[in-house]
Amino acid sequence: MSITKDAINAHSFLKETDPEAFERLTNFAFKEVIDEIDLPDRVKMLSTLAYLLGCQGLDEYKLMLPVALYNGLTPVEIKEVLYQAPDYLGLGRVLPFFKVTNEIMVARNIELPLPSQATTTLENRLEKGEETQIRLFGPGMKDFAKKGTINKWLAENCFGDYYTRTGLSDQDRELITFCYLAAQGGVEPQLLAHAKANLGIGNSEEFLTKVVLHNVPYIGYPRSLNAISAIKQAAENK
Repeated sequence: MSITKDAINAHSFLKETDPEAFERLTNFAFKEVIDEIDLPDRVKMLSTLAYLLGCQGLDEYKLMLPVALYNGLTPVEIKEVLYQAPDYLGLGRVLPFFKVTNEIMVARNIELPLPSQATTTLENRLEKGEETQIRLFGPGMKDFAKKGTINKWLAENCFGDYYTRTGLSDQDRELITFCYLAAQGGVEPQLLAHAKANLGIGNSEEFLTKVVLHNVPYIGYPRSLNAISAIKQAAENK
């Protein structure tokens, strides 16, 4: 199987009604971009699902989730992209993606629920979340949770509940966070902060730029240009 072939087939319904759109859309998104951007298939699929969550591309997500399953992502990895999303996008925007994901997995005889990836409890999530923040963002995050209610929630919920889970590495989790934010738009301070965090844990400027370029077809040029600008600024300030 290949991303190009599977993705083109997934969009074949456009052939009869919109043949010119089908020709140019699939040529750009699934031939030109995929051929030119040198990334592992797993990274391409991981980032694309996070981008589609970020831009609320539910119909496109329905088409690309099976492509991801065929080309490098495990059900656990896909669920982890989903589980982490509400903290950056909100439950109101992510819940429809849960329904679609479960329907597609069940149709493919993937037994749900999947094995647990949790490593924290409700009792130690704050402590473990702060440890994770310090690991990713540096010692300045010590006692961050004491600065206000939302700071506490960020430490225990965002980082203690989700970043501590297995199934994805720190590099994967910071990558998909950057993708949510880049696709969402209007959150440039957070986008810059997570561009810096990505660089700090080994996701290079070149790598992040390739991820943005790979996903231009899904969110368009304005938000992609903003993401590349954030990467450049983060690299200059590293």
